[in-house]
Amino acid sequence: MVTQEAGPLAGRVVLDLSRVLAGPWAGQLLADLGARVIKIERPGSGDDTRGWGPPWLEGEDDLREAAYYLCANRGKQSLAVDLTQPRGQALVRELAERADIVLENFKVGGLKRYGLDYASLKACNPRLIGCSITGFGQDGPYAHRPGYDFMIQALGGLMSVTGEVEGMPMKVGVALTDILTGLYATIGVLAALDERERTGLGRHVDVALLDVQVATLANQALNALVSGRDPQRQGNAHPNIVPYQAFACADGYLVLTVGNDAQFARLAGLLGQPEWASDPHYATNGARVSHRDSLVPLIAAQLLTRSRNEWLAEFEALGIPAGPINTISEALNDPQIRHREMVTHLERDGLRIPQVANPLRFDGESRTSRQPPPTLGQDSDAILTEMGLSTADIAQLREQGIIN
Repeated sequence: MVTQEAGPLAGRVVLDLSRVLAGPWAGQLLADLGARVIKIERPGSGDDTRGWGPPWLEGEDDLREAAYYLCANRGKQSLAVDLTQPRGQALVRELAERADIVLENFKVGGLKRYGLDYASLKACNPRLIGCSITGFGQDGPYAHRPGYDFMIQALGGLMSVTGEVEGMPMKVGVALTDILTGLYATIGVLAALDERERTGLGRHVDVALLDVQVATLANQALNALVSGRDPQRQGNAHPNIVPYQAFACADGYLVLTVGNDAQFARLAGLLGQPEWASDPHYATNGARVSHRDSLVPLIAAQLLTRSRNEWLAEFEALGIPAGPINTISEALNDPQIRHREMVTHLERDGLRIPQVANPLRFDGESRTSRQPPPTLGQDSDAILTEMGLSTADIAQLREQGIIN
């Protein structure tokens, strides 16, 4: 039997029938926490993201793996099985009878025609926890629609508050709604696991990208509900805090994130304008938000007089929150990121696979699986052997195209 590393979820078994990002992100997090995660993939092509390159990580025998796939699938085993064939369906159903959790992101009703929907699986395993991730949820007028992160950012309002004031609405630079949905899915699954300890029964968790997008509008949603007005794009500025935005220096850019009036008073003194701290137009955050049009240009003019690093050193000495605007490579090589070992790598058959670590730490130790993302169908034989199939049985399944 192939086992997962010890961790808080050691002994739990997850079937991950999801593709792309939200579902696989949840599956990877559960794997990092110690669960055994069996990724069910289509024979031949597998998870869509295997082909979402470049960039590619080049392997032996001309094997290419997309960086996109590698970001969300460590810690898993891969079983490539054709769900459209009755024998393939039976294999997955048998695995579900032994599993704790099933993750899936098929369209609403998509698994029912295979007899692999949650209701069918729970009839065989009442303790099973199911988690369905869709664009719009299991019900409602949009339930039948496919949903992708970019479209959900648009429909859910996030793009309307992202971008420059006079520019086009912009999406966030990563598929943030997918990531957040994966996190919410994980929280739901863990809550259901805790409940099962008391009731002995599983539960179905319904997570929709659109619901998550709206829920995570946070202060912007409440700004709209309280004021009755739509928040507007502010570029790199903040709707509720001033100064809290990007500024140009003599040789680059930084962000200044003044979070309270005491910090602002120190900033005013540093900029040679201590009177700002007692000026009724600027003394409180509420006043600064109301008078940002006069204050921000004054700060901007001062910051242009010195280099970015000079200002950052002064801000740090005075406890004024600020930071450089780094590229991705600069961020990944930042001394704090390196100290926290957030950039790591895994080894598979002599291939070095870069990874970004799980940020959760338990008793000071990172919970990042050391099991690399699997190649397509890498564990098919081992999993099927564990289920009791003979070498001849497995060979027959492969000849029939049921497994990869």
